[in-house]
Amino acid sequence: METLFAFIIACAISIFFLQGYLKSLAKREAQAQQAAEKGQLFSEGPKAQHPHIDPTYCIGCATCTTVCPEGDVLAMLAGKAAIINGHKCIGHSLCAEACPVGAITMVMASPSMAADMPSLTPEHETTVPNLFIIGELGGLALIKNAVNQGRECIDTIARRFPTRQGVPSDRDVHDVVIIGAGPAGISASLRAIENKLSYITLERDEVGGTVAKYPRQKLVMTSPVEFPMYGKFKKTELSKENLLAFWDMVLNRADFNVRTGEKAENIKKDEDGILTVETVHNQYRGRAVVLALGRTGTPRKLGVKGEELPKVMYRLIEADHYVNKRILVVGGGDSAVEAAMGLANQVGNQVTLSYRQERFGRIKERNSQRIDQCMRSGKVTVLFNSSPVEFKPESVALDVKGEVREIPNDFVWIFAGGTPPNDFLKKIGVGFGMRDVILEASNEAKQAAHA
Repeated sequence: METLFAFIIACAISIFFLQGYLKSLAKREAQAQQAAEKGQLFSEGPKAQHPHIDPTYCIGCATCTTVCPEGDVLAMLAGKAAIINGHKCIGHSLCAEACPVGAITMVMASPSMAADMPSLTPEHETTVPNLFIIGELGGLALIKNAVNQGRECIDTIARRFPTRQGVPSDRDVHDVVIIGAGPAGISASLRAIENKLSYITLERDEVGGTVAKYPRQKLVMTSPVEFPMYGKFKKTELSKENLLAFWDMVLNRADFNVRTGEKAENIKKDEDGILTVETVHNQYRGRAVVLALGRTGTPRKLGVKGEELPKVMYRLIEADHYVNKRILVVGGGDSAVEAAMGLANQVGNQVTLSYRQERFGRIKERNSQRIDQCMRSGKVTVLFNSSPVEFKPESVALDVKGEVREIPNDFVWIFAGGTPPNDFLKKIGVGFGMRDVILEASNEAKQAAHA
């Protein structure tokens, strides 16, 4: 009798915990379905690298969903991992590394999505011999990827053009000319110093590239990376200011050979095979050229009447310079949301965020939570299903769900992405085409595991 009683109690306890577990599974799947519906707002799918999940091998452990820093890229649906917001993936590769059965591979976007990307070899070389592309322009976002590619690319060049002992060097010809001093360009420059290559780095704006233009205190790194001339950088969270300070320290030690204010206008191959980079002011010759440019290029304009007014801008660097202003931010990505929140935290600002979709669907999870708080507290007024109609000196006309509203306004920031420098690439002979879906990103994950 006592044994039966103990058995009944054990069964009751097991049923209680089983019910709780099943409820948690149902809740998690409901949240995943909701996130998937949100992801369908962006039917164009992943733009670059993203995880590919083989359901044959997936055991439903959900480890991949817990390690992704970007939030709801992955979720559990019907007991298997699934991609629900592929467009938010920026290639951390942590899901692939964490999967205990190897069911996840990092792949590039489908060929139809990659047709406007430059054709590159696994060594990052373009269709022009000895002309390389690294970083965001090559299709891989994330600072970690850019740093890794800068290191790899210079190693390839060093093997291709070994130091010629006893042969006088041509002072007019560098081993490599690096165009761009952002994450990829800085990494390439430091690696060139390590490999004792003669190099010069050209930057049209300031050292730091796109990172230098980010809003103050923007989080720019979320995983460790191996920096040339420094070693393993183990911090998992780093702000824009901290990263720029770190680069400044390392570059000062290395006697960084950079020329700022030099925008590349053309690249030509001479009869002797040397590549000549033409800028507005000078010419630079090199055995190899590395393009470490960003992909955003020129900010994309909306074509709205009044967009030429001086109060309309496309980049926000110092939010604290604007106080007691009536501000409109246009866009629905991370840059727009972060700018709106940064401006809303300044004294006396009235911030309105205009977004053409019915809700946010492609921002990082931490930004999604923060903007929800700002909306609830009234710090930021968000107008979904809206778009600018006209910018006026002291106001802005918006189409909100088919109704035109005019609101007072002092400044406008537009975050509509940018136009990649494809025309420049085609001008210098770089070929475009389909990309192998299992090329760069899977190699990134393997190399990171052995770093």
